Amino acid sequence: MKNKPSYALTSVDNALLLLQMLRDQGGLRVSEAAEELGIARSTAHRLLSMLVYRDFAIQDDRRTYVPGPALAANQVAGHPNQWLRKALYPHMDALCERVQETVNLMVRVGTQTRFLASVESTQILHVGDRRGTILPAHLSSGGKALLAELERDQLAQLYRPGEADRQLSDREWKTLLRELKAVRETGYAVNREKTEDGVSAIGMCVHDATRLAVGALSVAAPSARFDPKQIPVLVREMRAAVARAEVDVQALPEL
Repeated sequence: MKNKPSYALTSVDNALLLLQMLRDQGGLRVSEAAEELGIARSTAHRLLSMLVYRDFAIQDDRRTYVPGPALAANQVAGHPNQWLRKALYPHMDALCERVQETVNLMVRVGTQTRFLASVESTQILHVGDRRGTILPAHLSSGGKALLAELERDQLAQLYRPGEADRQLSDREWKTLLRELKAVRETGYAVNREKTEDGVSAIGMCVHDATRLAVGALSVAAPSARFDPKQIPVLVREMRAAVARAEVDVQALPEL
């Protein structure tokens, strides 16, 4: 599990979090940055000004900060991420309260999953905030849940486009297809330490009004506390949370 440095620099951490927010949300105002980080507006303004100075951000005509030329990460297609986060966050918070484990929101970008938001468990031993983290989709719980929504030919375009461009070996490809078949049958995916030692998770998709998967929620826990006997309980709580969340997601404005 990742441990926060003993002598963490708060200003540096806040600047890095702003970079992740710009990359994942596409646009950010000073007031939003201050609220998200829990800092004064003047501090948020100084941090954003430094990002502009170093070309990580630029300010548009509406005085909104958007990714600059030095921030080259691909944008996520689909519902604007800030709307998705706002719609799901209350449900993530409620789910975290019920299961007492960290809850994450992620989206798929090609063969990767990108974490947009986290609600951390209050337990002393818990999985930390994963905002901005990027993981292989075929290994993460939310990523596998999202990949299971695709047809086989779509999966092949991602992972087996050609002999020279294959991202997975024959064995890994067969394993992925087998795992995704199980995900379709059960409605959830499990990741047991495939992406990080000591961390296990369950992932489940969130759909919009057209039944398109727009993201996935995951419940992540220290593997020492991830008892297989608890999976049915976690799945039941997740299904209830997802059902409530989808009501709000389906009310989001169409693009």
